[in-house]
Amino acid sequence: MKHKVLTFAAALTLTPLLFAKAADESAKDERERLHNAGVVMEEILNIPDDIPQDLLDKARCVVVMPSVLKAAFVVGGSYGRGTMVCRTGEGFTGPWGSPAMYALEGGSVGLQIGGEATDFVILVMNNRGVDSLLRSKVKLGADASVAAGPKGRTASADTDAYMRAEMLSYSRSRGAFAGISLEGSTLRPDEDANRRLYGKDATAKVIITESRHEAPEAAKPLVHRLQKATPQLKP
Repeated sequence: MKHKVLTFAAALTLTPLLFAKAADESAKDERERLHNAGVVMEEILNIPDDIPQDLLDKARCVVVMPSVLKAAFVVGGSYGRGTMVCRTGEGFTGPWGSPAMYALEGGSVGLQIGGEATDFVILVMNNRGVDSLLRSKVKLGADASVAAGPKGRTASADTDAYMRAEMLSYSRSRGAFAGISLEGSTLRPDEDANRRLYGKDATAKVIITESRHEAPEAAKPLVHRLQKATPQLKP
């Protein structure tokens, strides 16, 4: 009996430590995702013929999903995870702020690009698109309009794609960068990840709109790269 009591007491002592270790590992995963998102953005922005500068200058937010695997969408139950960085200030016109964590889910044929890991970048082009993403899960193509983003130096923010769509989406797989339709997929705040990074009161809406959560160290290369590329919204 005494042995059972000691075993139970030891279990009670170890349980909080195990939970703390698991939480720390999960936060480490989120920081790694932020780091990878920064690497993806750095590499893409270093090639002038990828995302047109004119579009990037007008974007309110940028969503980066690094290394999304085809298999995750084939089985339907898995998803890609990444982050969304928005401009601060009224109307999302100021400097780039702290990133919130997001998840991309779906079984769209458009997502099934070979067997390689694919990076996705989504430009959120107007305030309607931002507001919808801050509220809840958004089905792309239904709750918010999305189009394959144009690329190259000659693409303009006045193109039909920009004028019609709330979001413009791109993919990069095996080194090839192209616009891609993500219609039928869903994009939602990953609130568990946001709490692990910023604390229990953190939600995507609070992180993006209230500017009281400082970006984690792992996110600073991503934020700084966007700030360098497009410091202020251009009308």
